[in-house]
Amino acid sequence: MAHISERTGKYSELIARAALLANGWTVHTSETDESYDILATDPVNGEHVKIQVKTVRRRSDRERNDGTADLVVYARKGNGTAYDRADADYVVGVWAENGEVPRVFMFENRMLSEYWCSEARAAERWIELPIALDRTLFDEVSIAA
Repeated sequence: MAHISERTGKYSELIARAALLANGWTVHTSETDESYDILATDPVNGEHVKIQVKTVRRRSDRERNDGTADLVVYARKGNGTAYDRADADYVVGVWAENGEVPRVFMFENRMLSEYWCSEARAAERWIELPIALDRTLFDEVSIAA
C-alpha cells in the first residue's frame, strides 16, 4: 500500500491538473519521469511551462492572534534544494483540508525553498485557480479562433 504522503502528492497533482484544465490550460502527459510534475500550455500566450505541484500545509510556528496559522508550500527537491528555472517555471499549491473542496494556487517559481502567506491573503498573493468548470471560457476561446 502506498504511503500517505505519496497518496497526498498524487491527489494534489490530479487536482492541479483539473484546475488547470478548468481554467483553459492544455495539460500534457509525459511518458518519462521529468523534474517537473506537469507540462502545460498557457491559454493566453500559448507558451509551454513546467509546473511543480506541492501540497499546501499550515505552518504551526506562524500562528496568528486569531488562532489561524500561515499557509506554507515547501518547494524542495529530494536533495533539499529549491527548484531552479530548469526544473519549473511555476509552482502550484493544492490546499486540501479534510472534507473540504480543495483550493488551488499558482505562482511563479522564485527559486525559494518555501512560500508562505496568511490564509486571508492567499488569494491576493497567489493566483487562485478554481476547479469548477466554466464552459463559457471555452466558448469565448473557440469564438476568438
